[in-house]
Amino acid sequence: MTRLEHLAIAAIGDEDLVNGMRLAGISRYRLIEGDGDIRADVRRSLTELVNDSEIGIIIILEEYAEHAEDLIAGVRGEKSMTPVIVEVPSKHGTKHKDIGALYKAYLKHFIGFDVEI
Repeated sequence: MTRLEHLAIAAIGDEDLVNGMRLAGISRYRLIEGDGDIRADVRRSLTELVNDSEIGIIIILEEYAEHAEDLIAGVRGEKSMTPVIVEVPSKHGTKHKDIGALYKAYLKHFIGFDVEI
């Protein structure tokens, strides 16, 4: 198993998210383009990244995560610490009324206690 400090971050998203993440130094990504079967592309990409033992965090656009809610729930329900899947809003906004509360809930779930943001 890869040591935690050597795990990579990956992204699944549109061109805006992927380019932003690449500028931040992420080299593992899946670009989902609108000209194909988005649902199948998202599910295939997520499955590939979840099964990659070198991935510790997967960043996915919120609107794409809706296409793979069952896969994401399965990963989050496992006892394993990795990969952590983080949904991020697109440039068009979010469906959540309080995104801060959502991220606090993620943190509490993953590390086991509240963190004040």
